[in-house]
Amino acid sequence: MTMRTYTITSSIIFLLVAVLHLLRLVLQENLMIGSWYFPMWASIVAVVVAGFLSYTGFRLFQAQRNSLFH
Repeated sequence: MTMRTYTITSSIIFLLVAVLHLLRLVLQENLMIGSWYFPMWASIVAVVVAGFLSYTGFRLFQAQRNSLFH
């Protein structure tokens, strides 16, 4: 796997995680893992962190793409 493939793949995965947590917040869905309740504030943190990781991954992918043409 090349660095470009890894970068775009991980960026897409982080984007999906952020979108799913955002959807959970919008729909006000409860999430239980075993007997543990996953709080809403944790989804807010997950949206911010996963969104940031996705954004920086896409920026890195774009920088790698641009460096090939210079």
